[in-house]
Amino acid sequence: MTMPTPEERPGEAFTEAVAEAVQTSVMAFRLVMAIADAVRRQQQKRAGREDELADAEKASAEASEEVKKFLPEDISTALLEGADWPQLAQQLMALKRAGVDLEMMLPRVGEITVTVRDQVAANAERVAREGTGEWAKALRETLPAGPVREAILSSPAWPEMARTMATLNERGVDVRAILASAHEEGVGVDQAVAKVLSAGEVPTTSRDATLSYGPLTAGLDIPRNINLDDREWALTVQLAIDPSDNQRYVRMVREAMPGMEREADLLVAARQWPLVAARMAHMESQHQPVAEHLTRLSKDDSWQEVPPSRMGRRLVQAAVDALSKPVGTPAGSGPKVNTAAARSTSPSVGPTKAAGKGAAPAAPGVAAHREAGPAPKSGKTR
Repeated sequence: MTMPTPEERPGEAFTEAVAEAVQTSVMAFRLVMAIADAVRRQQQKRAGREDELADAEKASAEASEEVKKFLPEDISTALLEGADWPQLAQQLMALKRAGVDLEMMLPRVGEITVTVRDQVAANAERVAREGTGEWAKALRETLPAGPVREAILSSPAWPEMARTMATLNERGVDVRAILASAHEEGVGVDQAVAKVLSAGEVPTTSRDATLSYGPLTAGLDIPRNINLDDREWALTVQLAIDPSDNQRYVRMVREAMPGMEREADLLVAARQWPLVAARMAHMESQHQPVAEHLTRLSKDDSWQEVPPSRMGRRLVQAAVDALSKPVGTPAGSGPKVNTAAARSTSPSVGPTKAAGKGAAPAAPGVAAHREAGPAPKSGKTR
């Protein structure tokens, strides 16, 4: 069934569809700006130099010229007429003062909004709304670990961002594509603000990342500054694991170890549990049977003879072993890995490697496995 031409549609319905498409593109603009502003705030907060927002009236006048220059007329008009335009203008001017080149950023954001507008106009179906937890999963699966993802999930605006993503998804927009594009803008904001703040030129690899590197994190997207001292932050922000998902993983472990409640609690309480949970989340995204893998835990006696002080760590190793080997492999089988030796001989330089990426860019505030986005297109987006 082909889509009817504008002349074949009832005039009022077509007008409403166009208006909805434009308003949805405005929502996409707000989402990208919220992400960019979250990155700016986080970078400045770390340096103890978060700027105050400019006067709303002055910012509106200055930002309106930038928006009219680089965004299509229908979208820029809708933005300027919106009740929240003064706040958006303040965000834009704050980014500009922080070192972001709006003449490079806005054309790229304009392309995103045009894509959204056209997707909504062409889409005739609606899909079920997904909750905030689903969008945390989408972030984990779409964006690499690093400052942009952390800034999004730690931002006070995160619940509103998630609601925006759900609404865009309802209207037929490819939200993951927007997130991927917004990530590149976030990386650019992170670099620009870090340059102004004279932040360190190389991302710091934390002690937790260094000690965990090896079989425990093989194949996972783990941030180089992973901090296991703050379990909640590590789980929800750095690894993008929703609390409800973490509770479900805990239940799966307990169900896999019947009659071993104490040992299951030791595993969950272990310092490196967030990394085990991250592996379970990764396996679920690959449609692997996590629960079936975990059944090997109750049959593995490799941890049962160790002193109580070492049992938690050994249970973590046993859990990773159970999750990493094919279902049906006898518990405790296979060669033991010397993590220290593997770390010393591995050609890798960090706790995570993204497939298909080149050498890490030597730029401030950027994850080692990410590079800057493509060169911007000049001129007004059509």
